[in-house]
Amino acid sequence: MRWGPLSRSPTLVRDSAETSKGKTLECVRIGMTDSNESPAGAADSVDSAADNTDDSASEELPVDVVDDAERLTRLARTTPDDNEAQAHAQRREELLEAHEFTARVRDDDGDDTLVLHPAEWHDEAEGVIRTDRIDDISRAVEIPLEGTGDPDDWDVVDAHNRELAAAVRTAHGDVHGDNATALADFVGNHYAKRIEDLTEAELSEFQTEYFVRNSWPSAEQRAVIEDSIRLVYDVAGESMPDTHVR
Repeated sequence: MRWGPLSRSPTLVRDSAETSKGKTLECVRIGMTDSNESPAGAADSVDSAADNTDDSASEELPVDVVDDAERLTRLARTTPDDNEAQAHAQRREELLEAHEFTARVRDDDGDDTLVLHPAEWHDEAEGVIRTDRIDDISRAVEIPLEGTGDPDDWDVVDAHNRELAAAVRTAHGDVHGDNATALADFVGNHYAKRIEDLTEAELSEFQTEYFVRNSWPSAEQRAVIEDSIRLVYDVAGESMPDTHVR
């Protein structure tokens, strides 16, 4: 992007946006104008440049991180439980912090857009995003959160996991079925992906943290949880994540 000579008095345009912590954040757009450009036009040029950014434009965020950030955002927006929503937002924040990025949701005339951008663009003291800190707009990633098909995609994934858990119950009984259902709950609440697509670390998180703390398992369930997980993958016709060849 090429800017003309800066005016002496930058234009400030404010709008509100959701931060990764679920709070409202003001975005300060500083229009860098020359004497022939109107303040409104300068602000519009920033919006236009941002709107033209796509996922492939940013080389700083791995594709899987972008996908996970989108997934967690959608989960936070759709879950009816405030604590769960906050947990999803926190997980997204921690995920992006590892890459020195942060997130906000921008309202584009009623259509929300997830914006992932370098944390350095955010003015912590003022609680705003300052475009005078934006050196290259292509560093940001924008993901439309509205549109047909998206809710259905998540519902299809969840239905797949529920059907898999039900198949385990039918084939191997209620104890293994309850454990498989707990795994489907975990994946739906935290990752919104197919059980077969879990990583080894995510599966370990389920077994050592979620299952123990959130599933209220019986002694019998605890005793067979490893077997239950293996049976889930057997029924799915897939190998376990640590040996999963894609």
